[in-house]
Amino acid sequence: MVTQITRGIKISVHTSFEGTYFKNYKIHFAFSYEITIENSSKDSVQLISRHWEIFDSLNELEIVDGEGVIGKKPVLKPGEKHTYSSGCLLSSPFGAMKGYFNMVNFTTTRNFRVIVPNFRLSAPFALN
Repeated sequence: MVTQITRGIKISVHTSFEGTYFKNYKIHFAFSYEITIENSSKDSVQLISRHWEIFDSLNELEIVDGEGVIGKKPVLKPGEKHTYSSGCLLSSPFGAMKGYFNMVNFTTTRNFRVIVPNFRLSAPFALN
């Protein structure tokens, strides 16, 4: 698990390899990740959007931007946390992701970024 704190917002990421399958005559490696967003600040905040950089060792960098996370824009009061799960497909057994969440602080009405630390995606059978 990797963690990082930005402006009192703690991000924790846990990853899992889910298996392989064939699609369009090509093998794909499926990974899931669980992200916990914990508000350790004194202000209520809301996640507005996300930005991902997905690295696949056999492909070019993929950038994904979108509103919220899995269709939600969670509001977190001080001390609250939000956990969600998602996943990605790679064309190789090795990769990584990193990014950030755009959030708004309800007390100051200011937008800010919360960094999601770089996390590895690796199939256990491919490791030394």
